[in-house]
Amino acid sequence: MSTNSAPPLLGDKAAARSAYVLDDEPEIGALVAAVLGASGFSTRKFTAPAPFFKEFDAAVPGLVVLDLALGQSDAIEIIRRLESLKYKGNILLISGRDEATLAETAAIGERHGMIMLAPLHKPFRASDIRARLAGLYVEPRPDTAQSAPDARKPKRGAVQVTEALRKNWLELWYQPKIDLTSLSVCGAEGLLRARHPELGVVGAENILPPAGDAAYAPLSRFVVERAAADWTRFAEHGLPLKLAVNVPVSVITTPDFLGVIRRVLPTDRRFPGLTVEVTEDDVARDSQWMRETAIQLKLHNVDISIDRFGAASASLSRVADLQVAELKIDRNFVSNCSSDQSHQVLCRTVIHLAHGFGAAVCANGVETAADLRSLIDLGADRAQGFLFAEPMPSEQLMQKLLAGHGAFGGRAP
Repeated sequence: MSTNSAPPLLGDKAAARSAYVLDDEPEIGALVAAVLGASGFSTRKFTAPAPFFKEFDAAVPGLVVLDLALGQSDAIEIIRRLESLKYKGNILLISGRDEATLAETAAIGERHGMIMLAPLHKPFRASDIRARLAGLYVEPRPDTAQSAPDARKPKRGAVQVTEALRKNWLELWYQPKIDLTSLSVCGAEGLLRARHPELGVVGAENILPPAGDAAYAPLSRFVVERAAADWTRFAEHGLPLKLAVNVPVSVITTPDFLGVIRRVLPTDRRFPGLTVEVTEDDVARDSQWMRETAIQLKLHNVDISIDRFGAASASLSRVADLQVAELKIDRNFVSNCSSDQSHQVLCRTVIHLAHGFGAAVCANGVETAADLRSLIDLGADRAQGFLFAEPMPSEQLMQKLLAGHGAFGGRAP
């Protein structure tokens, strides 16, 4: 097998919906393959690396499901070999080993350039596998040396915002926020998606234009208007959730944005207000204007959440001056906070100081039960992440909540 170039790709449509399962336990492999098949994937099962890579020589799948321990091999060895083959599809790790090892192996995969989905700890349920696949854009990224220029995976801004707005491709998908006292859904964050006629469902990283682009003004208007309309539909079904949306400070501090807020927010007495999430580095650049605007927004039942807190350089005193309602701890510090002392210290510090000036704390990117238990012990107020649910269309979230999955199947301990 040559390691100088990628194996030939399947046709675009076949590659996007194909999966290889490599697990030395045939029963587990069969379960995973069955769930993938029911989800529309063409699936092949392997119990050893040799036949797996022999098949890989012929065609590259969009998804690889990989067990950590494989007898005389292991997931890290497979990942290194996939890197040498320039694999650009998605990898889902599964294992019965401790969750810290599973998470660290996923991090190793990312360091080797792999696209790693949130890993699965054995035993798991079919619904857990399906949750990993929800909204997944699985078409592999062809190697540019082997493919035509127009066959690349969409890059940042590949879906033009103006075109997406004009053609009604944009949607808000929602990831639930979980109250850590009751372990029930207390709100949801709206995340941008585009339903492209050729690319399928495309994530925000392939939609958003560069920072400061003029397209953020109409895009932010769409986001607020859609969140307001979705809240009304939730409320009509007895689910008046508090929703959050992401808007750049450069848009928030314009008079036009306040006009949108005044015009579109519901006047229903059950409306709990809207949360606008801004990034920490945004606040660091525009703190003075942001302070004045935050006060204005508060008058109109809109509060501010600082997203990815801990990842930039804004001082806590500056954030406190904004009278923010929530700090969201960056997922890089939430990950492995149960076992990494430096992450745990940072989480504890943010929680203590945020509570000191009256802000709630949301842990973002929670993926393991061990990290969740640690965050509860540290006093975090809310959490969101793949442990509970991936982002989903508003109708799907509504159906789950109406079906009584307030804690999403009881996955939280």
